[in-house]
Amino acid sequence: MVVLAVYVDDIILTGNDVSAISDLKSYLDEQFKIKDLGILHYFLGIEVSPTPDGLLLNQRKFILDLLAEYKCYEVSPVVSPLDLTLKLQAADGELLPNPELYRSLVGKFNFLTHTRPDLSFAVQHLSQFLQSPRVPHYSAALHVLRFLKGTSDYGIFFNNSSDFALHGYCDSDWAACPDSRKSVTGFFVLFGGIPVSWKSKKQPVVSLSSAEAEYRALSKLVAEITWMTRLLEDLGVAGMTPVSVFCDNQSALHIARNPVFHERTKHIEVDCHFVRGKLSEGLITLFPVSSTSQLANILTKPLTGLAHHGFLPKLKILPSLTSN
Repeated sequence: MVVLAVYVDDIILTGNDVSAISDLKSYLDEQFKIKDLGILHYFLGIEVSPTPDGLLLNQRKFILDLLAEYKCYEVSPVVSPLDLTLKLQAADGELLPNPELYRSLVGKFNFLTHTRPDLSFAVQHLSQFLQSPRVPHYSAALHVLRFLKGTSDYGIFFNNSSDFALHGYCDSDWAACPDSRKSVTGFFVLFGGIPVSWKSKKQPVVSLSSAEAEYRALSKLVAEITWMTRLLEDLGVAGMTPVSVFCDNQSALHIARNPVFHERTKHIEVDCHFVRGKLSEGLITLFPVSSTSQLANILTKPLTGLAHHGFLPKLKILPSLTSN
């Protein structure tokens, strides 16, 4: 098998057949005149550092450039991306005289979430204010820069283990948005214990209970797992099911397992049918998990510095010096 990953004119070529890779490079060079840069070290701003145990992907250079651009290179670092005491709202504070400054910064934060899933909640939270950014919003964005100052060399570590198990974690923060009372969905999909897919996003509708918010998060995770298993099958990795899915809300687990629809769930019937269908097909298996062990917590709410850093090694988000 040979895999070709293409982004515009940047290409990663890998596979399990060295001669086939060499033949493909020769063919591509005949057709397009490519430049072979050798072993992968840098791709789209992502640094790839090989170790005896695997690969560390980080964006240290991008972060350092960002700190210099926003004159935060000498600031003191903080221990979490968002200040727990700060409650941001859309209409609080004075309008920024130059909103493009805020929009550009949040856009660059979004690029960083490719290797830093622990930033995803902060980025989705700050993205809500792009239309009319205000002074408190910009101050919160600068707080994220201070967090990056102390964690610039952190990235995702992909080990070379033969563990191909898929696991999913989902969580929600009910009625988290003070402006709309919509909840926040967060989920991780782990492949061999390494995060390969994650999302932190405000739900499109208002959930009437915490169980409903959790169930909507569960349906989004199951949809992602459905796509992920098909992708892995295309890549020759089969036998992934059933996928273990962990949720810390007993009511949501009960709804998923209960074949009887009733008044409390009829307005989320489509989500119920979808999750129950995948459960009966054997695609997923549902398990309860304690809130302290719920990895998706980091995607749904701001955490204390101790709690935030406690999740990082569990998600294989490690500094370059300790990755091996």
